[in-house]
Amino acid sequence: MVAAGLPSGPLQACPESDPQHAVWDLLETVTDPEIPVVSLREMGILRAVRQVAGGLEVVITPTYSGCPAIEQMHDDVVGVLALAGLRARVLTQLAPAWSSDWITPQAQEKLRRYGIAPPHACAGASVSQDKILQFARNKAQPALLAVACPQCESLDTTEISHFGSTACKALYRCLACLEPFDYFKPY
Repeated sequence: MVAAGLPSGPLQACPESDPQHAVWDLLETVTDPEIPVVSLREMGILRAVRQVAGGLEVVITPTYSGCPAIEQMHDDVVGVLALAGLRARVLTQLAPAWSSDWITPQAQEKLRRYGIAPPHACAGASVSQDKILQFARNKAQPALLAVACPQCESLDTTEISHFGSTACKALYRCLACLEPFDYFKPY
């Protein structure tokens, strides 16, 4: 359980010695509606669980404020807790803003195996050139980081579209195996 305030980094599972461990175990079963191989906790979306009058308050931070899956996440969290006889309300917290650095290493590997290239780290980065949508790179700008193909691991890839299957991903193509794939954009 998180007492006061929200942590600024990724959350880990609740320690087994904590009396609310069972709640965290239940929430671990709630997967991202758009990427069903990872849980909301693994994605860093699940931010806090608090005991409040009348039940639990679960705090989530979507990957971006316009995430179309936010209502599904709400329903899934409330539903899994209701099946266990627990009343809960879900609070969407937009600050601090979600960071792709909150994705656990386990989730990054699951994304890769699912065919989505995980994001590069962006910890401590302020707004930089790679955070600004650019239509063409001029010669004075540094080259963008290479994105490894999740199928064959080649770094010979190219961005096809800045927006992939969802707004939080970009569409890439591997020039080695010719497979298209999503790249989870770092935020």
